[in-house]
Amino acid sequence: MSFDGEDFRVHGAIDVPGGSRPVVLVAALGAQMLRVTGTLADGTTTWCVGPKVLGELTIPTIRQAAADAGRTAPRIHCTLPVLVTDDVDGARTRAAQLFAIYYQLPIYKTMMDREGVDGPGGIAIVGSEAEVRDQVRALADLGVTDFGAGIFAANPDEAAATLAAVQAGAA
Repeated sequence: MSFDGEDFRVHGAIDVPGGSRPVVLVAALGAQMLRVTGTLADGTTTWCVGPKVLGELTIPTIRQAAADAGRTAPRIHCTLPVLVTDDVDGARTRAAQLFAIYYQLPIYKTMMDREGVDGPGGIAIVGSEAEVRDQVRALADLGVTDFGAGIFAANPDEAAATLAAVQAGAA
C-alpha cells in the first residue's frame, strides 16, 4: 500500500501467507458516503436505518456506485433493535428510551425522519416470533445481505425467543 498525500505519506505492506484481504464495510448512511463506499469498499453497515430508506436510498445508491466502478455487488449489513414480545407498545417505548441518543445524532435522526418514524422505537422490529421472522426476511428480500440484531430483551426468555426468530428469518 502506498499513499502520498498533503499531510501523510504511507508506504507499507502486509503479507500473511495463506491469508486473504479483509472485507471492508463502511458505516455509510448518506448518499455521498454511499457512493464513495460503493466505489471503494465491499459494502456498508447500518444502524437504525429501516426498510423504506434501505430500499429507496441505501441499496440502490451503493449498488449503482459499485456497478459504475466495475465492482461486485456490495454487502449490505443492517442492524436494528429487535425483540420478540406480546407487548409491542411497551417494547417500542423501551427501545425509544434505550436508544434515545441515536435520535439526537443528526445523521441517525435524518435517517429515521426519512423513514417516517419518530425515533428508535418506531424503527425497532418488534412483535411475535412470526412477525419478527417475517420482518427480517423482508429485509433480505430488499437486498440486505447480513442482519445484526440489537436484541434488547428484559429477560432470558425474551432473548432466546428473539434470537430464534432472527435466526429463522435469516435462514
